[in-house]
Amino acid sequence: MKRISQSPTDPDFVQNPYPFYDRLRAMGPVVHWEEYDLPVSARANVVGAILRDRRLGREVPTERAQPVPDHMRPFYAIEDHSMLELEPPRHTRLRGLVLRAFTSRRIAALAPDIAALAEELAAALPRDAPFDLIEHFAKPLPVRIIARLLGVPEDRANDLLAWSNAMVGIYQARRDRAMEEAAASAAATFAEFIRSHAENRRHSPADDLITHLLAAHDETGGLSTEELVATCILLLNAGHEATVHTIGNGVKTLLETRTPAAALAPDRVEGTVEEILRFDPALHLFTRWVYEDVEIGGHAFRRGDRVGCLLAGANRDPGAWDDPGTFDPDRPARTSLTFGAGVHFCVGAPLARLELQVALPILFRQLPGLRIAQAPRYADLYHFHGLERLMLTA
Repeated sequence: MKRISQSPTDPDFVQNPYPFYDRLRAMGPVVHWEEYDLPVSARANVVGAILRDRRLGREVPTERAQPVPDHMRPFYAIEDHSMLELEPPRHTRLRGLVLRAFTSRRIAALAPDIAALAEELAAALPRDAPFDLIEHFAKPLPVRIIARLLGVPEDRANDLLAWSNAMVGIYQARRDRAMEEAAASAAATFAEFIRSHAENRRHSPADDLITHLLAAHDETGGLSTEELVATCILLLNAGHEATVHTIGNGVKTLLETRTPAAALAPDRVEGTVEEILRFDPALHLFTRWVYEDVEIGGHAFRRGDRVGCLLAGANRDPGAWDDPGTFDPDRPARTSLTFGAGVHFCVGAPLARLELQVALPILFRQLPGLRIAQAPRYADLYHFHGLERLMLTA
């Protein structure tokens, strides 16, 4: 296997990782990324195969499990019950219970709330001075919507945002001891917050996700308290983090490419959003453990190996997409690998798509003269990819 070196915290890489993905993809279907000590792929067919193959998964094989450091116990007390980190049969049971509450009808019913909130946030943006779209639009919109969906007080949105940001820091290449301690502290506080609201809903049910998760049962029973807490935190962390970055990355792309407002018209917005999701997604690296000896991309993996899927690299694979480095809102609509594939396909994908399809047209309708005021810079967040800020003027 060929090897490649690239620091994920190098400033040039942080600003534009796509040339690295092109070099890596050209070297072969699977290449060893030295800084991660990990075989990775940026080819769409290989990444898709890895994500869909049931001989690989998210749950750590028993022989590769490591003791949890004491300072991280509160964090992993939640991760141990998160369906993102589990495999069938437990994953199947948890995902089925969640989908009984997180229905397509319930998600679709949020469209008026998303529209009203997007109108409110866009109306509050200054028309006579530069403003940061991330802070004043991209962040509050998804976190306030998920608060409404869960049924927790919307005035705690800033707390939810802080807890979420601290927890997802664990997945960043720049992770250090201080970030670990912050994630553990946030996890403990967040878990207690959800437990408290779940207990309230046991006695006072409402038409919200926590109530419906409490009521969800199958032939094996319902969600335990630990599973309920982990599920609510997962829905907030995964949905919020990705959607914030995607709104920022998407608006930046639309403005830099001078995409006409017509691309956000009702008959075209779905395709434009799919292209935003493909072109510059929020999550770039996602890993799998190998459970059985298997050959993928011409490489023989053994049980206990780990492999990385470069989702953003796969989304720009010329073997799968015509002229993939060009943003084309009229590209024939196809699902990219942004939300993964297989049994771990993102359960929040319909909500993320809906938020983008509803909010972006409202933003550009309210601020038709929107333009970039300062050169955008991406934050050092890898394996996420999102902007530090997006300074705009109307």
